Amino acid sequence: MKKLNKKGLGILYGVALFSFSTYALLDTFVIPHPMQSVMASNVVAETTSSSIKESVEAAIQEKLNTGTSTTTNLTSETNVASNSAEKENSDEISSATVANVQTVEGGTVIGEYSDSNTSITLKQYRAYDSDIYVADVTVSDVSVLKTALANNTYGRNITDTTSNIAEENNAILAINGDYYGARQAGYVIRNGNLYRNTSGDRDALVITKTGEFEFVSENETSAEELLQSGAYQVLSFGPVLLADGEISVGENDEVGMAMASNPRTAIGYLGNNHYVFVVSDGRTSESAGLSLYELATFMKELGVTDAYNLDGGGSSTMVFKGEIINNPTTNGRSNQERSVSDIVYIGGGN
Repeated sequence: MKKLNKKGLGILYGVALFSFSTYALLDTFVIPHPMQSVMASNVVAETTSSSIKESVEAAIQEKLNTGTSTTTNLTSETNVASNSAEKENSDEISSATVANVQTVEGGTVIGEYSDSNTSITLKQYRAYDSDIYVADVTVSDVSVLKTALANNTYGRNITDTTSNIAEENNAILAINGDYYGARQAGYVIRNGNLYRNTSGDRDALVITKTGEFEFVSENETSAEELLQSGAYQVLSFGPVLLADGEISVGENDEVGMAMASNPRTAIGYLGNNHYVFVVSDGRTSESAGLSLYELATFMKELGVTDAYNLDGGGSSTMVFKGEIINNPTTNGRSNQERSVSDIVYIGGGN
């Protein structure tokens, strides 16, 4: 009888331990936890910062999407200049055109869009045994270059596919962002709002309210200081690919323990209100993927002066006018999107 009781207690203890462990894992990696921003400021002003205490150990949640990769407005023209978009206040925007970035051979225009605030030319290239998609973007003002969070909510384990987040925010063009939710640190400033002020010990990209790119060490400046000095977007992933026209990565540099050749996502600065979004395929029989050095070299040949690497691998996705342009790969499957925390996008105008 005593042996039976001990056995029964052992079983109960095992069940209790398993249940607790299961809940802890679900709470850490699955159960959504919406959080409040540290500071909200759409206009640079004096504010009072509050400490944010969080534990964001979100594993990459992979929510498969059955949409297939397509291209939009296929055309054989390869030298189409970007149309300058007019500001509402009649100020002239950047006069730089797609013709300025024709140094890379093999590009084919596969889509175009323009309105009063935005001009986009989408091209497909073949380089490094990979398909690479480049969106050349000219905007009237940096406010057109936006970011969005999954479910429009900041927090742990809150994810959605790039295409779904793009649709919810009426994005004309979107790429995945830095997947802030996969890490518990790294500055998060989006559309002028500060959500996380914990240093990630890395170089972050600051897109200022004047539309310029700046690279900062999170160990040398606080998120509050960046916000007060005019940061509009702060993305924390990296590394920096190009700075002042010079390649900033070595031939053997890589993100953590990632493979040397991967799908990639990056954003680059060409000049006043003139940007490029770049996504490359990889991990498929058709596309090997790019190293960081290859990505930096490719973007330099486009004429980019400053470029920053965003989350890649299975996260790398480009959406244009509602269609998935590239060939996302998740869990070894192609044409499957990974759910992510956030996107960088261009909104439509009138």
